[in-house]
Amino acid sequence: MAQYFNLNSAIGIIGYICFIVFVAWLISRIIRYVIVLLIRYRKQDQYGRTSIQFFRNSVKFFIGIFGIIYIVLTVPVFRSKATLIFSGAGILAAIIGFAAQAALSNLIAGAFIVIFRPFRVGDYIKLDDARVGIVEDITLRHTVINNFENKRLIIPNSVISTDSVLNHTIEDSHVLSFNNFKIGLRANIDLARRIIQEEAVKHPTVIDNRTPDQVLASVHPIDVRVIDVHPDHIHMRAYVWLNEPFSEFRTKCAIKEAVHKRFINDGVELPIPITKVHRLD
Repeated sequence: MAQYFNLNSAIGIIGYICFIVFVAWLISRIIRYVIVLLIRYRKQDQYGRTSIQFFRNSVKFFIGIFGIIYIVLTVPVFRSKATLIFSGAGILAAIIGFAAQAALSNLIAGAFIVIFRPFRVGDYIKLDDARVGIVEDITLRHTVINNFENKRLIIPNSVISTDSVLNHTIEDSHVLSFNNFKIGLRANIDLARRIIQEEAVKHPTVIDNRTPDQVLASVHPIDVRVIDVHPDHIHMRAYVWLNEPFSEFRTKCAIKEAVHKRFINDGVELPIPITKVHRLD
């Protein structure tokens, strides 16, 4: 390819570089387009889709690096300078290695995420109360999380790979949702339990996760327990299984609203705050 350009003149070198850059860009576009088709084809395979998408993000970077190396090795003036520089490149290599430490750390961490699969593109994950959402992309440098406000969290791969990650969808999309309720100290607990169970099973995302033995024993799909008795209220909790973790918050809100309305209509006593008055003599 180099024989078609005069690499001894500045114009020839510039033309040659532009040609190599164009070829590298064209190859990158073709490969990325093929990968996009594969992602669409394997839409239901989250593990395969994550690996392919990470490879897609890597293509542009590695083809660019290869293009630069190819230009340096094939242009005589660059090759001679490179030989001179790398002949005593011990200190330079140390400086570059130190400067690129964070980038290499993110690159390696990203590769480990794709290989060991603690989460995938499309998974619902939680790092803490502020960092929670859907994994949208895994690049060479960072992981993109789309939170429930449609805002993107950009987290370096080296950070997220060392954090504890709560993955709601890695193996099983069914989740157990804790729904807490408070009733008055003199409230009818059995009536409150029945109302909670009746309102919970009405929602389409709620599923019956009972074992065959529990079904034969007529155990209710919604387990409601008294968790604690406080000075001003009784704490009850409903254990509700859902088939859609992404709608857990919306379902909990709907159940709480429906149960509260039933408590009022059916006369279930609600908590009354207790205020202590201290007499000062």
